[in-house]
Amino acid sequence: MDEAIEKQLSPLRVRVKEQGDKVREMKAAGAPDIDIKKEVLDLKARRKELEELTLKLDPPDTFDRSKMADLVKRRFFYDNSFAIYGGITGQYDLGPLGCDLTRNMLEEWHKHFVLQEHMLSVSCSILTPEPVLKASGHMDKFADYMVKDTLSGECYRLDHLIKLHLEKKVSDKKTSAAEKAELGLVLNRLDGMDVGELGALVKKHDMKSPSTGNPLTEPVEFNLMFPITIGPSGAIRGFLRPETAQGIFVNFKRLLEFNQNRLPFAAAQVGNAYRNEISPRSGLLRVREFTMAEIEHFCDPDDKSHPKFDSVSNLEMRLYSAEAQMAGESVRNITIGEAVRGGLVANETLGYYMARIQQYLLKIGIKEKKLRFRQHMANEMAHYACDCWDAECLTSYGWIECVGCADRSAYDLTCHAKATGIKLSVERPLPEPKDVETVTPVLDNKLIGKTFLKQSKEVQEALAALSIEDAETLDKNLTADGKYTLPGTSFELTRSMIPSLKREIKKVHVEEIVPSVIEPSFGIGRVFYALLEQTFTVREDDDKRTYFALPTIVAPVKVSVLPLSSKPEFEPFTKQLASALTKCNLSVKIDDSTGSIGRRYARTDEVSIPFAVTIDFDTLSSSPHTVTLRERDSTLQVRIPVSEVAPTVQRLAASELQWSDVLARWPRFAQQEATK
Repeated sequence: MDEAIEKQLSPLRVRVKEQGDKVREMKAAGAPDIDIKKEVLDLKARRKELEELTLKLDPPDTFDRSKMADLVKRRFFYDNSFAIYGGITGQYDLGPLGCDLTRNMLEEWHKHFVLQEHMLSVSCSILTPEPVLKASGHMDKFADYMVKDTLSGECYRLDHLIKLHLEKKVSDKKTSAAEKAELGLVLNRLDGMDVGELGALVKKHDMKSPSTGNPLTEPVEFNLMFPITIGPSGAIRGFLRPETAQGIFVNFKRLLEFNQNRLPFAAAQVGNAYRNEISPRSGLLRVREFTMAEIEHFCDPDDKSHPKFDSVSNLEMRLYSAEAQMAGESVRNITIGEAVRGGLVANETLGYYMARIQQYLLKIGIKEKKLRFRQHMANEMAHYACDCWDAECLTSYGWIECVGCADRSAYDLTCHAKATGIKLSVERPLPEPKDVETVTPVLDNKLIGKTFLKQSKEVQEALAALSIEDAETLDKNLTADGKYTLPGTSFELTRSMIPSLKREIKKVHVEEIVPSVIEPSFGIGRVFYALLEQTFTVREDDDKRTYFALPTIVAPVKVSVLPLSSKPEFEPFTKQLASALTKCNLSVKIDDSTGSIGRRYARTDEVSIPFAVTIDFDTLSSSPHTVTLRERDSTLQVRIPVSEVAPTVQRLAASELQWSDVLARWPRFAQQEATK
């Protein structure tokens, strides 16, 4: 970084480090959690101030969001849902180009992860019963705070409302410098404030509804899941899934059987998830319906090595550790092998997936200098996580989390096993056999079958999975009350179904373990947006000519065919080329309009077509027949035989051939204009 810039940043780095040291000292001294939380908020505020100034002093490049928005809308990459009815905030429809781009991203994701890592694919239901989300913790913790207009009933997300109000106050010329500095500190601390602190700010600054000026209600907690009723009676309460992961966890037992009861293995799922955001914003970055691509890698909790780690260990990555964030330091370039060996990244499997995530993002077009992996600080990390890193992409909105990669330990499987009474574990051979006391309910299977019919097998499995403590609790309750309901179920058991408990000492050769889970989770919409913004390009010689420099591998359309004239003699060549390209599984766009070839090139550039084939008058007379092949980013062209076009573009699209190879093989060509 420039010396002059670093000189301005240095005082802020010192302030962050001082506060980070203070937080460490308080934790070491066992200070009360409430006091530590207050200092952590201050630390985050200072860190945010440092990052904002860094981006302001050393911006990555110039970017005109309005120009990109214009291109996105004109070419219908995406638009607001139900736009002719006024649209709905936080909901978007993908147009033809957006659909093709997303599909290509997901196809490459499938090849890169599912095929190359031999993962098991699943597609699970979106409609999720309430008990599943109760067990996973979403019912209790998946919420934001909101306030309402007391007269109109309009809802506002509390932290967003406060931010808008304070930012307006900061920009007001009447606000003193001292007050602006104080408000800036508050703004940086908003993310970590609790409902009491947020409510106090509303009262302190006498905030009103921004739409009507009416008073606001007291803050209330709002669960972000969409509630539904399942079935005509409405008796089964549920929600649209807020993430795709739970479908994989509840199918763990079947997946384990499919994998011949062996660890490790990974399951993958792509699908939509739904979060009822109170006040969506920032375009595609915060929406109510979005596509996720999630992987759950199940492994031995005592052995998180990865057999393919050596293949990525020398990959250099930009890691922003929790330690660096607390010390006010910047991103560090380090190989993932060094990071794992030094304990910066918790284990090989987590490190392997971080490296594979980087390889995928770079392959589809994310810029290396605009990608970093930020480690969650202790106060950000879920209580069950061992380590967590976010792949963040730099956009005009700042650093945006696009992919999360976490070691979730055994939390999810443990929760669902406890809620259902079903074992979600794996048998692991012991080094030496050992004696273990067992307590097994003695069952009257005939009576259980007669009572529970089709559900009898489920009851028997739940009873077989009981721990010693649970079995003794069951026996005690049956003796005292004559009946007992299995936890997490509606199965009511009687003493006649379970006459007694059988106790014995068994020599066991295996032990049961609950696997740990490493989870890479992709927000496809966020990656999609970051990709568009990072590849948005303005021609140096014409600032009105804009396009997306998307890599061929994800470009919505791979090649355009442009006959230079509308004369009938050109038609057979147009059909021949389109047919040959299509047979190579390449998407083709034919533009036979009568505009100038320069205008048509501009049109194909706008929709990010990487290659253009032009049929000109020399095509008709040459032997063998030749056409020109143009590359979008450089605008350079070569003269190439018609028969070579399809295989050449196919190899370019598959990254088996580079444009420099084409330039080296075929003669350069200077552009010509159309003749009618």
